Amino acid sequence: MRKQALRDGLWGAGLLCCAIALICWPKEISAAVQDGLGLCYNVIIPSLFPFFILTSLVISLGLASYLGRLLEPVMRPLFHVGGACAAALALGFVGGYPVGARAALTLYESGTCTKTECERLLSFCNNSGPAFILGVVGAGIFADSRVGVLLCLVHAAASVCVGFLFRFYHWQDKDSRSQRPSPPIAARRFSVAFTDAVKGSVTSTLNICAFVVCFTVIIRLCFLSGLLPALAELLGRLFAPLGFHQEWAGRLLTGALELSSGVASLTGSGSLEGKAAMAAFLLGWAGVSVHCQVLSFLGESGLNVRTYLGGKLLHGLFSAALTTLLFRLFPLEESVSAYLAEQVDCIAGTDFHTALAISTAAAWLVFLGFFLLAALGIQKGRKTCGNRRRSVL
Repeated sequence: MRKQALRDGLWGAGLLCCAIALICWPKEISAAVQDGLGLCYNVIIPSLFPFFILTSLVISLGLASYLGRLLEPVMRPLFHVGGACAAALALGFVGGYPVGARAALTLYESGTCTKTECERLLSFCNNSGPAFILGVVGAGIFADSRVGVLLCLVHAAASVCVGFLFRFYHWQDKDSRSQRPSPPIAARRFSVAFTDAVKGSVTSTLNICAFVVCFTVIIRLCFLSGLLPALAELLGRLFAPLGFHQEWAGRLLTGALELSSGVASLTGSGSLEGKAAMAAFLLGWAGVSVHCQVLSFLGESGLNVRTYLGGKLLHGLFSAALTTLLFRLFPLEESVSAYLAEQVDCIAGTDFHTALAISTAAAWLVFLGFFLLAALGIQKGRKTCGNRRRSVL
């Protein structure tokens, strides 16, 4: 009872502080909400909504199952998951956060993968899209396409390493499909699949926008109240002997909460190697904002959240280590361009129609790619069935 009372008291004090902060800084909070809504309108909605529809269609129409039969010899030995899970991995790399997690959950809900396989998949399928790494981080922050390409390759390599490591998660679980034949493929009609995909995508997109606005306000409040600078100063003093000063601590804390704000803070002083390693870690970790978006999908699914969070932490650590190693092998001496770094501050000003057109075109190209791979899977399945019939005769 005492623990319950203490916990309730802490929650009550925290909510009271938030209410006082909203009263003390109404203009600043209103500006933060407007910034968050602008980011949702011009970036989040046009970039994620088409890919959410694509994810639902790929799985509902049975393309992921056909693709699974083709890629089973690759996904099973590497990650100990079914071949259909390759759809979530590919969509996660192309669509960015949190498309991969949504695809993994859809596979699980449709019965295409088991609970254990979905938990393994969640540990490494939710990744940053190449457009964000190459455009915002590479060109906007570091003003060097080579840094963007390096971070993109490191991000993908670290994700594969995490997936290979989590293949040993519940290795001998009875839920595994390794010894079971592939289930029959049940595809829905396109009209039904499309309408359900649109309705589900609208709900998912609105949930993400709500978290984006919420964390925009939270970060603004942390700066206005002095909480974030105080924590950064404390961490800077504790880890000063390791060269981790207050400025770096502030960058880490900001990025741990929200990725875009964290990478935007890297335009300050510091070595290029240190900034790149920090950016790699933040891209792998993704931020609490993204984690809340993923948790909103998981809901009452019963999936182990610790697997997802552990995978993201390892992804960040592996990415930072690989980036440091590559910078030691291939040093880059280019300076940071403050002019190009302003792209990050103006990211919410991207034209909505242009962003939506590019995202929709990319989603349809990926859909055609899945369709062609699924056709190969169907052809391979027919050949296998034909060979079995001949052997029986």
